[in-house]
Parts: sequence; structure tokens; C-alpha cells
Amino acid sequence: MSKPLCNVNQSLPIVVIGAGPVGLAAAANLVQYQQDFLVLEAGPRVAASMSGWRHVRLFTPWSYLIAPAGRRLLERQGDWSEPDADRVPFAGELIDGYLDPLSKVPDIAAKIKLNHKVISVSREGHDLMKDGRRDEAPFLIVVDSPDGPKRFRARAVVDASGTWTNPNPLGSGGIPADGEQQAQDRIQYGMPDILGGDRDRYAGKRVLVVGSGHSATGNVLHLLKLADDFPATQIAWGIRRRNPAKLWGGGSDDEIAARGQLGTLAKEAVDQGNVTLLTGLSVVALHRRESGLEIIDVDGRSRIEVDEIIVASGARPDLAMLRELRLEFDPATEATKTLGPLIDPNHHHCGSVPPHGAAELRHPESGFYLAGMKSYGRAPTFLLVTGYEQVRSIVAELSGDREAARNVELVLPATGVCSLDLCEQEDDCGPAESCRQR
Repeated sequence: MSKPLCNVNQSLPIVVIGAGPVGLAAAANLVQYQQDFLVLEAGPRVAASMSGWRHVRLFTPWSYLIAPAGRRLLERQGDWSEPDADRVPFAGELIDGYLDPLSKVPDIAAKIKLNHKVISVSREGHDLMKDGRRDEAPFLIVVDSPDGPKRFRARAVVDASGTWTNPNPLGSGGIPADGEQQAQDRIQYGMPDILGGDRDRYAGKRVLVVGSGHSATGNVLHLLKLADDFPATQIAWGIRRRNPAKLWGGGSDDEIAARGQLGTLAKEAVDQGNVTLLTGLSVVALHRRESGLEIIDVDGRSRIEVDEIIVASGARPDLAMLRELRLEFDPATEATKTLGPLIDPNHHHCGSVPPHGAAELRHPESGFYLAGMKSYGRAPTFLLVTGYEQVRSIVAELSGDREAARNVELVLPATGVCSLDLCEQEDDCGPAESCRQR
């Protein structure tokens, strides 16, 4: 094997931020390359964000959910049975059947630090403006831990902390609606446990779901099941698009059957009148009335009054902890600069993502990489298999295996939806909603 890319600070570990699926895949690859590393996880357990929506059935089968390096490590342990490749699991099953066992592999378990929230990443002795001997300075990672502030030095950093904990607001234009903060007791973001822990909250209520991605669709379908037991439950679905055609997905043309079925079931519910679809809904304000929350659009019109709101309009990267690093982002997506144009929903069609790895994910700050959802910024259509290939390439690059880093292979299943065709049918495509394909 070739020597690592940079010989400076070789005695220091590589730090991975986040112990979700992509962060653990990075750890598995680092074990494979016999690299010293640490995994810093803000939550009290691995896959902390995913554990908050373990009740959600994924639409990708097991064959897309296990990182090759992770599989090799688990097989080497001898006490792990790989799930049926064609079965579509719940998020909780992914945690219990793969992520937890992977995190307990001794070579990884000893390197994970839970409840270590990263506050800042910088170059030791160098702020954003200082050149100095920047590329030779180690990275300095400051964290909040149960024992107080801690500092870690690293020779490279892979930020796989995701975006789930930083959801987009309800308001249009990327800013909170007037009154959104004051109505937090009536709003949940992401995918609440509608059929479980949050059942009483939504049963028999007037509920508005906002968003046009797969998370929003899943929320609507869960509310429909709830309405079977509580017929007084009223479901409204607000999207910014005027034409809902793209909302229904690729149906039978989607190469992931469970994903295609989501849109088909949702369309049937709307056509049958079981869900009220509000198109062209861009929320500017919420007014709290005695009878409920009144939703006001950008034209000043009152569109609907509801009891509860579920905002499932995607998430965005938290870049505050990286402000002392020299990074370059695509201006439209906030994705890594070179990757952005390849995934920009304003120009990206048919769900195809070209192979990409360390070369496309580099930043001017040598040795720093964003991976996983965070590398996509605000862009949609991220699949875990994409993140797995990203970190495989990144770790190969950091380990000096340049040929493996360059040989990136990524074949994603087609969605059956071509956004260009749909835009040509719409009066105004409008900004693409953010979503996350799990």
C-alpha cells in the first residue's frame, strides 16, 4: 500500500464527526486501512438522529443499506447474520441489525466517544484569515462533553454529522414564518411517531403536513392509517408547487419499488378526497386563534386553519462550527463546490448522480472533507450507498491509496421521475423542496 497523502501530523488520529451510518462506514474503512481514528458523536448513542425515527419504514432494501467495509468487519466477527438483501427494513431494524453491531466491533467501539458535541473545527493557531503554515498545522476540534470542554488534535477530519437536527423552517424563502417560533407547541419537524408515541397528539385533529419529499409523503400515509381508527382526523397537505405531478414519484418506473409505491398511495388518497392538497402554498405567517392556527400565504391570503403542523420540508447543513476553515460551497445548494452542480435540483434530472469521491469532495482546507448528507447541503436525493462510496474513497485518499480513491463506482436506482419534463408542464416549477431519500 502507498504511503498516506500527507506525512505531516501522521502521529495524530483522523477524526470522524458523527456516528451515524456514514460515520460508522468511515470508521470501518479506517479499520481496514489500519488508520488511527476517533469518532465524535453528539448524541448519547450511535445513530442518535435515526433512533428518533426508528418507527419509519425505509424505502431502500437491505442491499443498499450495508457498507461493504462494515459487512466485512461484521462477517469477520462470526456472530452476525446478514439480513435478506431484498427486504425493506424499518429504521429501527437498520439500527438493531447493522449499526449497533458494527459499533460494537472492538476496533470501532474503542474509538467512539458519545455525548461529544463538536463546537468548532479549526487549524491549530490559525484563524480563517491566517496563512502561516496552515497545511502543516493539525486540526483542532473543540467539543462539549459530559466532563466539560475538550480539545482534540487531528491530522484530518471527515464531517459526517448530517443535517437531520437542523430542519428547514415552515416559512417560505428559507426563513421562519411570522409566529412560527411562538407556535412551537403545535409544530413538529421531520417524521414524528404518528402511529406510536405521538398518536394522541394527532388523533381526531386537523393536521397540516408541509413538504413534497418522501418524509412528507410518509407522514401523510401514517396520518391516513391513524384516521382509520379516528375518523375525525382531517389531513391537509401543503406544497409550494402549483403542479403536483412530481409529488407522485415514478410509480412503477421507480427502480426501488417501495419508493415508487409511496407516491402511488398518496395520489390515491388525494384523488379519493381523503387528503386535502393545497398547492402553491408558501407560508409567511401563522396566526394563533381560539379555534386553531390560521395559515397565511405570501399573498396575505388565509389558506387553512389547523390544530397541528408537521414540517417535512428537508434540512440544511449546520456550518457554524466550520467557520474558521477555508471551505468552498456551491452557492445554490450549500453542497461541496464541485459536487453541487452534479446534484442541484434546479438542473439535475431523473435522479442520476454521477460517481464521485475524494476528488469532488475536497476543500481548500487540505485534509478536511464533508461526507454523507452534509456534503449534499440542501440538495435532495441522497442515498446511504452514496455516502458509503464517498467515505471509502476519502479514507483511501487519506491512507495514500490514490488508485482506490480515484476508482469510484456508484450506480443508483433510477427514480422514474425526470424533473425537466415536469418543469416543462408547469407554469412555475418554483424552488425544489428539500427531502432526503433514506
